[in-house]
Amino acid sequence: MMTKEYIHTKKAPSAIGAYSQAVKYGDMIFLSGQIPLDPDKMILVSEDIDMQIKQVFINLKYVLEASGSSLENILKLNVYLTNLQNFSKVNEHMEKIFNKPYPARAAIGINSLPKDSLIEIDAIASIK
Repeated sequence: MMTKEYIHTKKAPSAIGAYSQAVKYGDMIFLSGQIPLDPDKMILVSEDIDMQIKQVFINLKYVLEASGSSLENILKLNVYLTNLQNFSKVNEHMEKIFNKPYPARAAIGINSLPKDSLIEIDAIASIK
């Protein structure tokens, strides 16, 4: 029987609500959305979109590592942007992080995000 394992690492921002950083179930990891917070100060790393995208992927990386996985095992990403004109910048960062074939992805334009972040990304990954 598979059980749920709740993932927490101090290397990524603590949850700022009623959720876990990730939940592992069998070989699957379901990551909560990450915004570009510095995990020590719990403030946005910058107002610059490139710095925010970079930090979001760093935060996802650390949660995945705490889960026994890595960015390479991401199957699906949901990207939330307050300005869809930044979509091309997300693509630029993803091309540096991932090898082809790329993970499945959705991009959603949204009015606002927690802490006035410009981006949030959640993911589904596997252990293998």
